[in-house]
Amino acid sequence: MNGILTQYLMRAILSATALVLLVLLALAGLFEFIAELDDTRGNYQTPQVVLYSLLRLPQLAFEMLPVAVLIGSLLGLGALAANSEIIVMRSVGLSIRRMAVMVGFAGITLLILTGLLGEFIGPPLDYFARNMRQEARTEKTDARLGQETWVRDGPVFLHFERVSTDFDFGSIYLFRFNDANELESVARAENSGIDDNDNWVLQNFRETRFDDDGVHVVESSRAVESFDIDAEVLGISLVKPQSLSGRGLLSYIGYLKRNSLDADRYETELWYRIARTATVVIMPLLALAFVFGSLRSGGAGARLMIGVVIGLGYYLASEMLANSGQVFNLNPAVVAWLPSAVLLIVTLFALTRVR
Repeated sequence: MNGILTQYLMRAILSATALVLLVLLALAGLFEFIAELDDTRGNYQTPQVVLYSLLRLPQLAFEMLPVAVLIGSLLGLGALAANSEIIVMRSVGLSIRRMAVMVGFAGITLLILTGLLGEFIGPPLDYFARNMRQEARTEKTDARLGQETWVRDGPVFLHFERVSTDFDFGSIYLFRFNDANELESVARAENSGIDDNDNWVLQNFRETRFDDDGVHVVESSRAVESFDIDAEVLGISLVKPQSLSGRGLLSYIGYLKRNSLDADRYETELWYRIARTATVVIMPLLALAFVFGSLRSGGAGARLMIGVVIGLGYYLASEMLANSGQVFNLNPAVVAWLPSAVLLIVTLFALTRVR
C-alpha cells in the first residue's frame, strides 16, 4: 500500500514539475533568443542564434530546477489536497513523517536528474554553444585557439598567445622568478606542446637570463621543460566557471591553490552548484508543509503565486550572496549553503507544526 502511495505522490510531483520546467524553459529560451538577436555579426545569424539558444537550455534547466520543483510540487500536491486525497491518506493512518518520506523519494529522483544535468549535460553543451558563437562571430575555424591566457606553475608565469595550431598551443612567453620574487629570466618559444611523457616541448626557444654578472641569452631550436600544467588545466583556464563540470572545477581549484592563486570564484561556483542541487530535495518537503497549511483549500493560482515568490526569493538571495561573497571575501561554502540552510530550517519548522 505504501509503495502504491509513494508512486502516486511521486507521479503527481514529477509530472507537475516537468510541466512547470517546460514552461520556464520556453520563456527562458525565448528571452535568450531575443537577447542574442541584438548581437548578430559575421556568420552568427538567426540559424546560429536558434542553435545557441537550444544548446543553452540544459544549463538553464539546471539553474531553474529548484524553482521548478517547488512550483511543481505545490501544484501537484495542491491538486491532491484540493481533491481531498491528502485528507484520505491521513485518515487511514498515514503520518506526516511517513508522507514526508514518500515525498522525499520524488526529491531524490529529481536530485539525481539535477546532478546528471549539471555535471554531464549542461556544462559541455554550454561550452560548445559559447565556443560556436565565438567562432561564428569572428569567422574563425577555432576561435578558442586565438585567445590569450596566463597560467602559473610555482615560480614560473606562462603567457600563451595560442595563435597557431601547428604545434598544439602556439607561441608562449615564460617569466621565471626566484624565492625573493625577483625576475630571473624571460623566455619565448614560437611553438609549444606536450609530448607523450607529459613534458613541454618548446620550439625555437630563446631565453634572456638576468644573472649577477650580467645578462645572458640562450637560444635553442628545441627545449624540453617540466611544468605541472597539462592540456586540461590550460583548456579550463579559457572556460567560464559556469561551463565547467564539477570535476573540472575541482581540478582547476586544486591547480590554483597549489600555486597560491585566488580560487574563490571557482570555489563559489562549485559550492553554489552543490547547494543548488541539494536544494531540489528540500523543495517538495516545503511544498508539503504549505499544502497542509493555508493552501490546503486554496486554488492553483494561489499555490503558483506562493511558489513563484519563494522561488524568486531563493534565486535572488543565492545570486546576491554568491556575488557579494566574492566582493567581501566571505567563505564560499557558507555563502552558497546559507539560502538552502534557511529553506531547510523553515521546512522542518513548518512540518513540525502540521497537525
